[in-house]
Amino acid sequence: MGSLEVSGVSVVFGGHRALDGVGMTAEPGQVTGLIGPNGAGKSTLFDVVSGLRRPSSGRVVLDGRDVTRLGPARRARRGLARTFQRLELFGRLTVRDNLLVAAEMGPDRRLAGHAVTGILDRIGLHHLADTCADELSTGAARLVEVGRAMAVRPKLLLLDEPAAGQDGEETERFAALLRSLADDGTTVVLVEHDMGLVMSVCDRLHVLDLGKIIASGPPEEVRRDARVLAAYLGETPVEES
Repeated sequence: MGSLEVSGVSVVFGGHRALDGVGMTAEPGQVTGLIGPNGAGKSTLFDVVSGLRRPSSGRVVLDGRDVTRLGPARRARRGLARTFQRLELFGRLTVRDNLLVAAEMGPDRRLAGHAVTGILDRIGLHHLADTCADELSTGAARLVEVGRAMAVRPKLLLLDEPAAGQDGEETERFAALLRSLADDGTTVVLVEHDMGLVMSVCDRLHVLDLGKIIASGPPEEVRRDARVLAAYLGETPVEES
């Protein structure tokens, strides 16, 4: 179904330890948040999970199978899809064609056109289907990138700051999209700085700081954790009366 287990993952760049014994899980049917300050190691962890970077130590297990030594293409064939912090669209192609490129890589190319129509409806961009990607707002372009990842029908979907550039209305619709993907059984892992979105949509959070997981649990529990308040929010906890 797309379950993810990361255990003991470390990454060392020269003398810098970007990740230090990181362990986390993500389950099908849930939106799992991965949060932390800039430079905490979130994108590096995504690189490890997606196969773009080999860890110095540790394991990545997808659906019960160790994929640590598999490259990105083989992990993709096992149902992993990812978006990036930096937009990676084909600027001169239309929204529809951006989605079609991905859909034609799916299990049945004959159904690619039908799949794209459904994705356009689901991400709310049918009215922009024939617009070139480089003419889109940042918020709309982010949705196209998510839609392109959806087109390969992933079991595990890694989203790196997908709400960047979205306005309030777009973010609200995007939250509903994430919940619907999870309800379909997809394992969604979200890196995001919009804490309102994170707290409203995530079932579970993992917090990275200086390459280590410092807290894990339900959002309401994590937001009260003294280590998170100190390291991520720069606050101290308030005692409840």
